[in-house]
Amino acid sequence: MKKQRIKCVAFIFLVLITLMGCSSDTSQEGSGESGADVSQELTYATTSDVVGLSPIDTNDSVSSAVIEQVYETLFVRDPETMEIKPHLAESYETPDNTTWEIKLKEDITFHDGTPFNAEAVKYTFEQFMSEERAAPRASLLEPVESIEVKDEYTVVIKTKEPYGPLLAALSHTNASIVSPEADKGGDLNQNPVGTGPFVFEEWVQGDHVSLSANEDYWQGAPQLKNVTMKVVPEYSTAVSMLQTGEVQFIDAIPTEQLPRIESLKNVEVQKREGTPVYYLGFNMNKEPFNDINFRKAVSHAIDREAYVKQLNGLGIKNESLIGPKVFGYNEEAADAGYSYDPEKAKQLIEENGFGGQEITLLAANRESYMKMAEIVQAQLTEVGLNVEIETMEWGTFLDTTTEGNFQMTFLGWSNSTADGSELLYPNLHSDNIGSSNRMSYSNSDFDQLVKESRETVDQEVRRQKLIEANQIAVEDAVWVPMHHGVVTVAYDKSVKGLQIDPTGQWSLYNVHRE
Repeated sequence: MKKQRIKCVAFIFLVLITLMGCSSDTSQEGSGESGADVSQELTYATTSDVVGLSPIDTNDSVSSAVIEQVYETLFVRDPETMEIKPHLAESYETPDNTTWEIKLKEDITFHDGTPFNAEAVKYTFEQFMSEERAAPRASLLEPVESIEVKDEYTVVIKTKEPYGPLLAALSHTNASIVSPEADKGGDLNQNPVGTGPFVFEEWVQGDHVSLSANEDYWQGAPQLKNVTMKVVPEYSTAVSMLQTGEVQFIDAIPTEQLPRIESLKNVEVQKREGTPVYYLGFNMNKEPFNDINFRKAVSHAIDREAYVKQLNGLGIKNESLIGPKVFGYNEEAADAGYSYDPEKAKQLIEENGFGGQEITLLAANRESYMKMAEIVQAQLTEVGLNVEIETMEWGTFLDTTTEGNFQMTFLGWSNSTADGSELLYPNLHSDNIGSSNRMSYSNSDFDQLVKESRETVDQEVRRQKLIEANQIAVEDAVWVPMHHGVVTVAYDKSVKGLQIDPTGQWSLYNVHRE
């Protein structure tokens, strides 16, 4: 009798083990993970490592993706309406055209436990404006004359002249508010401290950045408990990892990968017309790139319509530097540039002695830029130029182009503010030669119009100034706009609540997994 009872218990135990094994297998097949609570973890794959983790000291889209989760801005742009609304700010008023009084939300703390208040805002913006610190996007606050603390939760910003894009500037990722104590006592590029929904855990350079949920977040803790930004240099590898469930989220989908991603049964794809612009630029400090006839020849040599067709709906052809989703766009600029005309290109090359000119196209090692470089190389070769491609890792590329050590290169601008002033001023105004104006473009008429577009709060006047400035830049062929962006994300179907806005930015705060 005792032996039978033992056999019975053993049999029940064996059945339970079998059932548990089946349950485990089912979970693994559905989620691509083993034993983990999929609703609490998410891995995002990026082809490049972050440059740094301080909003004051960086200016690139890869770093911004992490910064967006850790830090916050006073204002944000609604992704649907594109209107600016308060975030860390409670409200604002403008007693006159050069004064902005901003009331802040109360009872918010930084990740290090120090209080978010007017002193923190003043400190952040003064560091941002400091010549010694040399913030890459200092141009956002260049018109600001002073920042004053009126009381613990009220900051007063005074500008030198009326500054129409101020709220747009304050919604930019690089205008995120940092913990003064953390900045004074450490290196925010290595150890970021903000008020956002996720807290920094570690950065293993070249491999990953890890974040965890801010359980004390002022809007309530996020549902995701752990987020990993994984560096996967080859996009095709990232797609394979998305397919197997090793990663759950990728963005900036290259055209050649789109059909494969759309065929994956476990993956959703989001696409929407966006604010980014991608372009071929010329170093105006070097010959013959400072010659408008050379720039016209290059522009006539590139068949952008055929190039955009290859993007399978992930790009829009438009000659305008300011795109359709950006404030200051005018439809007349869409066809105002130098259209594809290889015979005209050859004529300009022959007449100006550019034949056989040796050119190095510099491209960051990202698939989209490499694709542009290969197409442009082939088309410029066809019209008689001698073209080579040089590639660089993202961080090195940014340093190299800022230093002006290139001839022609490919760049993009996400237009995070969706405001034309904050496209033209940092990238092409002569004030920013040596920093964000990587092309060293200088045109006094253009400069004046861009300046005027920033120095009025009358939005219709601003729009007209931007239209005129944009026209000058198009006629100067300062950039060859390769395409205006369609922003994209692809994610595992277990991911819910993810929303991408026209700037290409996204937040993981409202995301969970099922």
